[in-house]
Amino acid sequence: MRILRYLTRDIFLHTLAVSVVLFLVVFAGRFIRYLAEAAVGSLTGDVLLPIMLYKLPGFFEMILPLGLFIGILLSLGRLYADSEMVVLRACGVGPGKLARYIMVPALTVMAAVAVLALLVAPEGSAKAQILLDNPRSAEGLHMLNEGRFRKQRRGNYVTYAERIDDDGLMHNIFVFERQPGSADDLYTATFAEQGEIVFEEQTGRRYLELRGGSRYRGEPGDRALEEVTFELYGELIPEPRNSLRRKGKVESIPTSVLWSSDDPRLLGALWWRVSLPLMVPAIAIIALALSRTDARRGRYAKIGPAMVVLLLYFLGMTQGRSAIEGGESPALLVSVHLLFAVIAILLLQWERLSKRWKVRKSG
Repeated sequence: MRILRYLTRDIFLHTLAVSVVLFLVVFAGRFIRYLAEAAVGSLTGDVLLPIMLYKLPGFFEMILPLGLFIGILLSLGRLYADSEMVVLRACGVGPGKLARYIMVPALTVMAAVAVLALLVAPEGSAKAQILLDNPRSAEGLHMLNEGRFRKQRRGNYVTYAERIDDDGLMHNIFVFERQPGSADDLYTATFAEQGEIVFEEQTGRRYLELRGGSRYRGEPGDRALEEVTFELYGELIPEPRNSLRRKGKVESIPTSVLWSSDDPRLLGALWWRVSLPLMVPAIAIIALALSRTDARRGRYAKIGPAMVVLLLYFLGMTQGRSAIEGGESPALLVSVHLLFAVIAILLLQWERLSKRWKVRKSG
């Protein structure tokens, strides 16, 4: 029991330290990305911090398995480098018993990742999605600035609103758009008494809705001018392919809804959430097997090869999810987990198998 407590405490300390560093890196990278979207007008600055806080569980569902993997490598690598593993071997702690000891922190992390991936992270993403879908939280390409002309789309789109109420209702709106063509450019000018950003819950899309106005379209130098008078005019606000709103739609869906869905895209998200905790025991055993080193090579000798194996695992899971989203069965994703489980067992027993092979070869 003392050995178990010693190993568990050491692995948890290394896992915590690695996870904190990884969290700071991921948090900073994600925050920079959100700032970039705010800079181009896709988000308002006052919702950045709440969105980041709601997204935190989604960060840790990926950070904890990686932190455990590196933590085991560093912890056991230190034992090998300091010759403490020789003492443990002399006390009867072989690879099998060591693997059972490792399973204590591994199963703890596995349970934490399962709770985060299946329950907490989707709920946090749903709250973040509410903020993203709120028209007042998204300046977007079509949100107008009060009393100011604003250039967008490389100067091809100019907007103006004389006054904007607290509830988002805009008054005396002017929108000028230039559509470059192969021969001549096409210009469109729109005037409206009122307008606002509306959100359609069924499709998850946002629209610029103008009321009581006129729309003029024509080419430079052409006397013919198209004039349209409207009581209500709606224009779709385009969302970039990798925008936060589009990517967060699936992440915010509860796991229970994914379980009862037949949509391949939702099934892919479901299997991904299930795969995250399932990979933890396998990567823990792989880290245990690849942590073997000595004082000459040091505790960091196997981190490079180990990270390559982990990267291949993640790539296999990603390909399996893509196959499910493409309408195929989960067989590829399941086979990836089984393959790396077998690899983990083979690596764990590699020393004993190699000795048997040498004995047979010499005999």
